[in-house]
Parts: sequence; structure tokens; C-alpha cells
Amino acid sequence: MANTIKQSYKIFENQVFRFVISAGAGFLVDVSAFYLFYHNLLTRHTYQIFSITVRNSTLSLAISFCMGVIVNFLITRYMVFTESKLSFYKQFIRFASVAGIGFFANLTVIKILIQVFGMYPPVARIGAALSLFFASYFIHKVFSFSLSLRHHGTHKNNKPGN
Repeated sequence: MANTIKQSYKIFENQVFRFVISAGAGFLVDVSAFYLFYHNLLTRHTYQIFSITVRNSTLSLAISFCMGVIVNFLITRYMVFTESKLSFYKQFIRFASVAGIGFFANLTVIKILIQVFGMYPPVARIGAALSLFFASYFIHKVFSFSLSLRHHGTHKNNKPGN
């Protein structure tokens, strides 16, 4: 029993695992909100925004993505990359900048999955997010939180062999 508890503690000490939890929470907020906007709140096929025609799926993605980024940032800041010395503001601006690039990457993948492969939009949203997950860990660690890649798997106080 004590060994199981010790193993569970080690799992939570793993920074990559905590990032998976953080990204997963943001992802759940994002995908849930996308589904709600796409099916219940934005019921027309297209919308006019500043004389630009925007598809329901694109507008749903923009709103849900912002919601997911905020949740992901807060959990990542306070649960994953806690040793970062950058100010909250600097971290958020960097995190949001990376997320902005990620938004367009997601949008491109979603459009391909929907328009080329005829995939159901909420499923395409999940596929797009999963395809970009691993790169985001390293980009956020190095750029958003200015941390070294040397010890990317474990907490900074862990010593080899423990």
C-alpha cells in the first residue's frame, strides 16, 4: 500500500504528467465550449463579423479556444511551471502568443479535417488539438515560462535515482 502511494506521488511530481493534466483541463473546457457554441449558441451556418463571413465552426473555435487557453494558462502557471521567475503578465503574454499561433495551426488542421475529409466538426476539433499537444509542452516550457529543457520530466528538487 505504501509503495502504491509512493508511486502515485512520483507520478504527480512528473512535470510532463502535470502538463498533461493542465492541457487536459483546458482541452475539456475548449472542446465542451466548442460543442455548445457549435450546436446550441451559434445556430446559423455563417456569421458576418466586420463585413467578413465567418463559418459557425470557425467562430465556435475562436471563442472556445480563448476559454481553454485561460484555463490552461492558470493551471500551467500554478501547477506545472511553478519555478518560473517571470512575472504573471509576461508569462500570460508569451503563453497567449504561443496559443495564438496554435489557434491558426488548429484552424488549419480543423479546416482540412472538415472540408477535405468530411469529418464531424467536434471530432475534428479533438483531432487537431491532440496533433499539436506535444510541441506545446516544450514551447511553453522554454518560451512562455523561460525554463530549461534539461529537467523536463521531473520537479527541479528531484535527484537522479530517487
